[in-house]
Amino acid sequence: MGGLLWIIEKLSRIMNGIAACSLTFIMLLTVADVALRYFGHPIIGTFEIVGFGGAVAIGFGMPLTSWLRGHIFVDFFIQKFPRVPQAVVNITTRLVCVVLFVLIGWNLFVYAGDLYRSGEVSLTRQIPFYPIAYGIGVCCFLQCLVLIADIVKIFGGQYE
Repeated sequence: MGGLLWIIEKLSRIMNGIAACSLTFIMLLTVADVALRYFGHPIIGTFEIVGFGGAVAIGFGMPLTSWLRGHIFVDFFIQKFPRVPQAVVNITTRLVCVVLFVLIGWNLFVYAGDLYRSGEVSLTRQIPFYPIAYGIGVCCFLQCLVLIADIVKIFGGQYE
C-alpha cells in the first residue's frame, strides 16, 4: 500500500509543479503586458490567457494542497472527540468528497468533449477551451485518489 501512496503523492507533486509554472507564467505575462502597455504595445489576449492559467494553477494545485492538508480546516470541534468518532467523521467527509469530485471530474470530461466537438475557442487568441477542462477533470480524479489515500492513512493509524 505504501507504493500506491507514494505514486499518488508523486503525481500530486507533478501536478503542483505544473500549477507553479502556470502561476509563474501568469505573473510574467501580466508584468510584461503592463510594461508593454506603457510603450503602446499591449499583449493581445492577456485576459484570456491569465484566465486559463488561473484555472490551471487552481486545479492542478488542488491535489497536493489536499495531500499536505494545506487548505483551511475547521476541525477544532472534532478534535474534542475521542479517536474513533474522529476517524468516523474524517472517513465520512472523505467519502462524500470522493463522490463529489468523481461527479465534477466526470462532468468536466463530458463538458470538454462537448467543447471539442463544438470547436469552442476563446475570442481573441482562438485558444481551445477543451484541454483546460480535460486537465481540471484529471485533477479532480487525482483529488479522489488523494482522498482515498487519506482514508487508507486513517485506517492505518498514519493520519494526524
